[in-house]
Amino acid sequence: MTALDAIDRRIVNALQGGFPVAERPYAEAAARLGLDEDTLIARLGALIARGAISRFGPLWNPEEMGGALCLAAMAVPAERFEAVAEQVNAHPEVAHNYEREHRLNMWFVLSALDPARIAGVARRIEAETGLAVKLMPKEKEFFVGFRVEA
Repeated sequence: MTALDAIDRRIVNALQGGFPVAERPYAEAAARLGLDEDTLIARLGALIARGAISRFGPLWNPEEMGGALCLAAMAVPAERFEAVAEQVNAHPEVAHNYEREHRLNMWFVLSALDPARIAGVARRIEAETGLAVKLMPKEKEFFVGFRVEA
């Protein structure tokens, strides 16, 4: 991955919160950065393609909407990882799923408008895969900002 140039650093630093809610949000955000809309969209796409950022989009807080979310993990045999990932990801309550180098090697987030659904979805995943799901509900929330220095 190549280093971020000054414009990319400004984009990463400026777009972490407060993205405009407007008819043309990218145009507004671009204007604040001294860019045009097409340039901002192209640079965001390039940042994602290069792996400098993994995604760009809203982060919904289900708890603020009356719902719930929970981090979950499973110990999945390596030879079954892809198949189990497909089973887990088939559930609309699964926000994202990733592999870790740990005994608990599959981690995902369950999110639901009805907090009682979290345990129910975990039980269905266990029944479908034959593997235990460890639920790790949030005890405290931390907000970590990421700023790229010049």
